[in-house]
Amino acid sequence: MFSPKFFTTIRQYDRKTFLSDLTAGIIVGVVALPLAIAFGIASGVSPEKGLITAVIAGFLISFLGGSRVQIGGPTGAFIVIVYGIVEQFGVEGLILATFLAGIMLVAMGFLKLGSVIQFMPYPIVVGFTSGIAVIIFSSQIKDFFGLGGGEVPASFVEKWGFYFNHLHTINPYALAISAGTVLIILLWQKINKVIPGSLVAIVLTTLAVAYFNLPVETIGSKFGEIRAGIPAPSFPGFDFATFRMLLMPAFTIAMLGAIESLLSAMVADGATGYRHRPNTELIAQGVANIVTPIFGGIPATGAIARTMTNIRNGGKTPMAGIIHALVLLLILLFLGKLARLVPLPALAGILVIVAYNMSEWRSFKGLFRNAKSDIAVLLTTFLLTVFIDLTVAIQFGLLMAVFLFVRRVSETTDIEVLKGQVEDEQSHISDDEDTLDIPEGVEVFQIKGPFFFGIANKFEEAEQQSGTKPKIRIIRMRRVPFIDSTGLKNMKSFIGRGRHHGIHVLLSGLQPKPLDALRKEGIIDMLGEENVCLNIELALERAKQLLQAGHPAK
Repeated sequence: MFSPKFFTTIRQYDRKTFLSDLTAGIIVGVVALPLAIAFGIASGVSPEKGLITAVIAGFLISFLGGSRVQIGGPTGAFIVIVYGIVEQFGVEGLILATFLAGIMLVAMGFLKLGSVIQFMPYPIVVGFTSGIAVIIFSSQIKDFFGLGGGEVPASFVEKWGFYFNHLHTINPYALAISAGTVLIILLWQKINKVIPGSLVAIVLTTLAVAYFNLPVETIGSKFGEIRAGIPAPSFPGFDFATFRMLLMPAFTIAMLGAIESLLSAMVADGATGYRHRPNTELIAQGVANIVTPIFGGIPATGAIARTMTNIRNGGKTPMAGIIHALVLLLILLFLGKLARLVPLPALAGILVIVAYNMSEWRSFKGLFRNAKSDIAVLLTTFLLTVFIDLTVAIQFGLLMAVFLFVRRVSETTDIEVLKGQVEDEQSHISDDEDTLDIPEGVEVFQIKGPFFFGIANKFEEAEQQSGTKPKIRIIRMRRVPFIDSTGLKNMKSFIGRGRHHGIHVLLSGLQPKPLDALRKEGIIDMLGEENVCLNIELALERAKQLLQAGHPAK
């Protein structure tokens, strides 16, 4: 349940592996620097909070996590929800929401939900990820173009109305800086894949703004000095009303963190050939989100782009992630003050690239070739994220995921009523399809698939289609892997109705779990052990004996 990869890999650690991790850790730390600052500002908090998160959460996720190469920290996925919480509840509300989300993540890990969360339907993931990308892009238009006009409205529609109404206030210097940043990032990746283009863009644009004294907003002009160091731990006071209102935003943070981190770990597994430990990963994410806000940080999770950068540059073990966190700590301590010179249009350009990479537009477009139900789920989740709220989108997405699961599982279950012949016991595992004759006055109810609440109507429909009342009814359950409480209730009612009409009921081919459930429910005692048969051959033989004996209905 909780077995960090760090302690597994450190047993066989050597100098060669350390040098590889050291190189990767330094590079990833440099890559993470501009992103951490940009994510902090875009989330509505001061830039150093993004750096603090990258340091503390980055260290804890690598030290305690279930992946060899996962890199943790602030990500674009959280920008929307964090910004909304800060607007409504302030930074203190964000601290509490992040702390609660951490507790939820730890609980998910100990409840072994890691493997379950990985199976979130793909259209839902693409829907809200693409929606988040659209919102991030929309939130950067003001800084990208250097628009005036004061505060930008929170609503998506009102936000774009604000932009169109203030197009006449475009700052050409800001536009040149932001467009230049985008071009540098796009072109630099073709020149050098070791040094991140975002860092090159920030250095060049910062030098240009400082040297030519360009009239654009910088981190310093908007936020003041970046404080060097990690602040002392503190936790704000709160009342029960605030706690209750923050539960759903905290749940959204927890679900986003769980999905993002496990998706990132799965991508890393595909690139490295290793297997991550999902429940350990969730617990590590939870601990990181419990500790980080106490020191003033924001929510954190696994970052796919930084994780892949780690892999491509030779990261082998969690030590690379720990080194990345230490590199960022040194930068925060000794170079943090220089960050005040960074122009905000450059950060807007970086976030526009982040939004594009997050958009998954190819996957979005590709899903339109799928079933109509997938398209409906995709568009619903996307539109709810953009126009309503990410919290609503996550809740609705989870609800839709449950309904889709029930629907698709129910489609795998089939109930047939057989009166003439029935396949023998080996027919489902053999090419030879031998059939057995069903005696006159006997019918076989053959159930194939899980017997749960989602197929209750199928059972009733099959019973109605049967028409005639047989003397003996065999319920064949060789392909029923499990039966839930609704299935047990339906089974009990079905047997009761049969007994009322004088029908003798036999059970055939029960697997261990359904047999145990039926026994606990008292159904086996109701029928009698002699009427529970190992296979269909024995059930038909038992039916013949009852017919000859006058088929007493018990």
